[in-house]
Amino acid sequence: MSDHKHKKSPETAFGVDIGGSGIKGAPVSLSDGEFAADRKRIPTPQPSTPDAVAATVAKVVDSFDLAKDVPIGVTFPAVILHGVAQSAANVDKSWIGTNVEKAVQHATGRKVLAVNDADAAGYAEVLYGAAKNVDGVVLVVTLGTGIGSALIVDGHLVPNTELGHLEIDGFDAESRAAESVRDREDLDWEQWAERLQRYFTVVENLFWPDLIVVGGGVSKHHSDFLPLLDLRTKIVPAQLRNAAGIVGAAALAAESRG
Repeated sequence: MSDHKHKKSPETAFGVDIGGSGIKGAPVSLSDGEFAADRKRIPTPQPSTPDAVAATVAKVVDSFDLAKDVPIGVTFPAVILHGVAQSAANVDKSWIGTNVEKAVQHATGRKVLAVNDADAAGYAEVLYGAAKNVDGVVLVVTLGTGIGSALIVDGHLVPNTELGHLEIDGFDAESRAAESVRDREDLDWEQWAERLQRYFTVVENLFWPDLIVVGGGVSKHHSDFLPLLDLRTKIVPAQLRNAAGIVGAAALAAESRG
């Protein structure tokens, strides 16, 4: 008999959600996706340069009594390739080309996994939320300032899908259908739903998902617009709301340790 010990999976991981206005973090119980302690929020420093943001992340992490080996995941509003930000939405442009993982690791003295914010939120919905136990292709679309997307296939994240930037009818999709556009153009639910219908029809014809999950703050008003959509694919509101980024980042960090 082999006495080879399997690495024990962590029970808790720490997630940090880096946004344009706030940096939020909490330990997450990986058995159920619940916060293991109240989350801590610190306003995002202005200007939101890499050094300033990394130092703020360290403050959030240090406000909890974490063991040195607790996996830490951070979400970031950018395309992240091998830890490096390729874009910057709502944060200082000096992030572009910066290794997010190394910057945060340097500030915290801990190993860190960085992930796109929509990817983290979408992954959390598959593990613990609206898409739990759904096989096949799940598309999680976040409607907010822009349109974020996460594509999860049989439980595996396909990172950095930028499906808010699909060109539809000659427009960048998010410039017509994001929640911020509904506000700016003062569209009623029916008018906005027409734009969402066009967007989701194109997306479902490209990806043939088994389920579409809609997140973002507006998802709490899902009964005002989701019933107006006529799609082949089942479409449901996200369940984890504001917790999704923290939870998804923590879960992905724990997995990357395996």
